[in-house]
Amino acid sequence: MILNEMDLKRAGYYRWLRRKDQLNRYEQNRQDLLILIQALHEQHKTYGYHRVGTLIRRETGWLVSDLLVHKCMKYDGIKSKAKHYKYKNVGQEHLTYKNIIQGQWTATKPLEIVVSDMTKLKNKGQSFEWTYILDTFNNEIIASALSTKIGDIKPYYDCLNQLKAKIKGIAYPTIFHTDQGAVYSSRAFNQAHTHYNIIRSMSRSGTPTDNPIIEAINGWVKEELYYDFNSYKTNNMFQTIDQFIHHFNYDRPAFALHYKTPIQFKLEQGF
Repeated sequence: MILNEMDLKRAGYYRWLRRKDQLNRYEQNRQDLLILIQALHEQHKTYGYHRVGTLIRRETGWLVSDLLVHKCMKYDGIKSKAKHYKYKNVGQEHLTYKNIIQGQWTATKPLEIVVSDMTKLKNKGQSFEWTYILDTFNNEIIASALSTKIGDIKPYYDCLNQLKAKIKGIAYPTIFHTDQGAVYSSRAFNQAHTHYNIIRSMSRSGTPTDNPIIEAINGWVKEELYYDFNSYKTNNMFQTIDQFIHHFNYDRPAFALHYKTPIQFKLEQGF
């Protein structure tokens, strides 16, 4: 008998035979984790393993490490669809508004330093221009305006009005940092906030590294809107933007905030 030759117990052999096609607890956990990762990737195709791991821990309570999530994603060939961007060399200072930030982006309270930009989006062959303002304290989108008209200046003023409403009653000044776009540089835009406690700051021309927070987020925003919110085929772009802003502020774990959401971070800081 082969069992006798291998010095195996018959009962032990039959127990192994019954279990040999069954997954052990570790294998079953790994399989369940992979299924969960695949489902999250289908919902958030731009998320990398850190953000996927954060969602798993937050939504399921499963204490899984980012390293294990990374291994599972690599094993299954799952990759974030978000691209990385390269920046150009520095340009000249604006004559009126210097870059007073000078790389010091550490805000200690809400609305201390805010940044703004416009990014272009496409939906079913139509172009949109989306202007928004971001609070660098917690990377929260605090103002937003969308337009179907190319070169429309109204969204810039809509966002400025939203900002002015938010800073009413705040004792400290708000530093408002932008690029040197035509609207941001205009005399009319400057006069629109003359009587508010707003200090203007501008990036050097052609120097997105002077405004790294919003420039970096711009790239992620486009990717996430496209892949996770299907902005290219939505029937209502305005509604999609509103849904994305809510997701961005309340649900999306942010790397800069140690994978907390902007609202969660602000509340934990006592604001």
